[in-house]
Amino acid sequence: MISTYVRRLRLAAELVALRQDRRMSSEALARAAGLPRTTVSRLENGRMRPNPNDVMKILEQLKVTGEEWTTLLTIARQASERGWWESAASEMGARQALYANLEAGASAIREYHMTLLPGLLQTGEFTRARAGVDKADWSAHFDPECAVEARIGRQRVLHRPDGPTYEVVIDELAVRRPAAAAPVLRDQLVHIAHQANTDTKISVRVLPVDGRISGHMVPRSGFSIYTYPDPQDPVVVAVDTVTDDLVLTNPEAVNHYLDLYERLSDAALPPEQSVRLLLDTADKITT
Repeated sequence: MISTYVRRLRLAAELVALRQDRRMSSEALARAAGLPRTTVSRLENGRMRPNPNDVMKILEQLKVTGEEWTTLLTIARQASERGWWESAASEMGARQALYANLEAGASAIREYHMTLLPGLLQTGEFTRARAGVDKADWSAHFDPECAVEARIGRQRVLHRPDGPTYEVVIDELAVRRPAAAAPVLRDQLVHIAHQANTDTKISVRVLPVDGRISGHMVPRSGFSIYTYPDPQDPVVVAVDTVTDDLVLTNPEAVNHYLDLYERLSDAALPPEQSVRLLLDTADKITT
């Protein structure tokens, strides 16, 4: 599976560059292709699932041929696919559906979690406990059990033969805060430690409260960084907020988070010490 969201962003960037290179306005392109102006605009903004037939009309007017035509049409067809997360987006939550989309096809995922333990390493019981209290993502059709099943579905991406490497920096506050009942939290911390110890593609580091971050930078929120196999696809950053997620692809903004992640990772405990802290914390949890 591939991220349809990222494919839409890639297609949008390619179409804009081609149109500007031909010195055509979006209105002129729409007229020449026999398409509504809004269709061209939404394709160039990556805001709609593309119709490959519409893309072919645009490529014809832009005089695109040969290998470039094949590549762009392939991207358009991939962007038009429906991922498994779309059929149950309202039941699993729009935010989780977005993350499932971004995770699909990634070659590397790097995350910083400030207040909660990472979703890709959560147990079903921990997810179920959090789904019962985190109601900001609830829609009229939200189903906590569907959210748990979707979380498990997302986690499968880490265990595919061609799955991404996964690095996560977890703030010590998230490790020690009682975000679920004691038995659930204890099992959750042990599970994270086990994943880090048994899967060579998973790296877990805990950032101590007194960790010395280079430049005394203080992260303001959790965030995730997604890198994809095609070097022409954008690096994507998703920033976690209370009620929504901000998706960034602008290189300047992305570079800020890449730098911040490196500083947080450097300030965090090494993997071995991080696993020990997780297990020691779990041992001290009393019911």
